[in-house]
Amino acid sequence: MRNRRKWLVLLAAMASLSLVAAACSDDDGGETGTTGSTGTTAQDLSGTITISGSSTVQPITSLVAELFNEDVSSDVSITVDGPGTGDGFVLFCDGETDISDASRPIDPEEEAPVCEQNGIEYVELAVAFDGITVMTNPANTDVTCLNDGDLYSLFGPESDGFDTWDAADSLAQQVGGNGGFPSLPLEITAPGEESGTYDAFIELAGIEDIALEQGVPEDKAASLLTDYHASPDDNVIITAMEDSDSPLGFVGFAFAENAADQVKILQVDGGDGCVEPTRDTIADASYPLSRTLYIYVNKAKITENPAVKAFVDYYLSDTGVVTAVDETGYVELPSDQIDATRSTWDSESAGASGGTGAS
Repeated sequence: MRNRRKWLVLLAAMASLSLVAAACSDDDGGETGTTGSTGTTAQDLSGTITISGSSTVQPITSLVAELFNEDVSSDVSITVDGPGTGDGFVLFCDGETDISDASRPIDPEEEAPVCEQNGIEYVELAVAFDGITVMTNPANTDVTCLNDGDLYSLFGPESDGFDTWDAADSLAQQVGGNGGFPSLPLEITAPGEESGTYDAFIELAGIEDIALEQGVPEDKAASLLTDYHASPDDNVIITAMEDSDSPLGFVGFAFAENAADQVKILQVDGGDGCVEPTRDTIADASYPLSRTLYIYVNKAKITENPAVKAFVDYYLSDTGVVTAVDETGYVELPSDQIDATRSTWDSESAGASGGTGAS
């Protein structure tokens, strides 16, 4: 990862670190040191901000929190936890957190209704791109690229009991995979059901669609096999890739890239040939397992706690999100998309006290 101090020096030379200047390029004529239209100054900020959710987004938000404490106010206590997107939304929709990190959108059928029932109105803000990265160990030289059929045969709901790679060959041939897997032990470590990465992988790899075509019952189609080592901790998954010669797993791109000397990153073929996850292929979505990362903000907390608005203002500034996304190894949103995120935040935060609901 890049040296954060170096970045701060460069950014300080380019622009003032006042929150008005940093927050969404908002020119409201306020004085340096104010946090926006509320007129609250950095010196006035205190209290706590509670953030939970995606372990994938956690490194970005944790670094933004550190920078905020350094640049804006050290009197605001910010906690950032990463139990998983699903667990984070449970807390968020119960009103227990101010902000929820998410590696997928909120579920409109299960999670959003809970928020609505509990009177939690929220703002959805895209902050970065990621590519779910499939990995093995460098010693596994026989595997370099997997297509959707291969991914289904190895990870899907019909794959319980496969203890070697080649045990998945027959299923792979049924569902359009390449197969031809090596006769090596198959040890899978990957995110569990509490993780947004789990849900996003199922969607992006076409697991549910293939399962339904295979006649898997609907209540089991949107799931992975059950007899694998599930962990909400991406570092545990990385370690598992290092500890044996023929493991299999997936994590967010930044975790895999940072461990590139210890793991073998596999290419994925979504129908247009094998593509390796890189910043460029994730940004242009040519990598099939590309996705968007989000934060969700409880609208009531914007007016109840001035530190929440100040923090999100800072988060969406170049000093915040651009620095944090780059240094944690994720992929920046293109300028038009981050501008759209900032516009959404400007609109929703300005009208938080009388807003119309979740965006």
